[in-house]
Amino acid sequence: MPLSPVLRTSPAVRAGLTLAAATGVYGVSFGALATAAGLSVLQTQALSLLMFTGGSQFAFIGVLAGGGGGAAATAAASLLGVRNALYAVQLNALLAPRGWARRLASAQVTIDESTAIATAQGDREEQRRGFWAAGLGIFVLWNLFTLVGSLLGSAIGDPRVWGLDGAAVAAFLGLLWPRLKGRDPVAVAVVCAVVTVVAVPWLPPGIPILAAAAVAVLLHLLLRTRDARGGRR
Repeated sequence: MPLSPVLRTSPAVRAGLTLAAATGVYGVSFGALATAAGLSVLQTQALSLLMFTGGSQFAFIGVLAGGGGGAAATAAASLLGVRNALYAVQLNALLAPRGWARRLASAQVTIDESTAIATAQGDREEQRRGFWAAGLGIFVLWNLFTLVGSLLGSAIGDPRVWGLDGAAVAAFLGLLWPRLKGRDPVAVAVVCAVVTVVAVPWLPPGIPILAAAAVAVLLHLLLRTRDARGGRR
């Protein structure tokens, strides 16, 4: 079915779908690394469908691949997911979704990319179109390519044979790198890296990334408070 003229000419829709195509394909790496870390194909798909936030997903399997337990992996992923709750507060006021089904769907696809596309638009309707185009587009493609990656990963076997035992960390860094724009994000990343390096020799597997995630959340909240106070002056 052809798109309506509004959707064909909407800059927000084009930007959202372009971002979805670029981001969704990256799900293949998550699927492959998740199964290499010990998850089954079904577990990988469930994690991707229900958690659906790339940073938290890679943190989860990174802890598992490093020998950490499920509790540490869940805690690290949850801490990194706090930012999505902050996005949701902003987007709920911005988009004002009506009905429980739409609110539930919008909560599920509130991620970095859909938030960025929505908040970059000046028109309220374009904000809605961009949010849904990016959010739903990435959701569909990310989960599709997660399945492709998990099927490939289950055929690889022992990740150490292929040098993939550290790949979850590399993939997480690849996801993080484009977001390091400005001094504050770089400073937070450096502090978290130092915390992780210092903690690794002393703490059990999985706990260092949990400590770094806690530090990242704390610094993020402090920076937001600083910016809010600066805006009131």
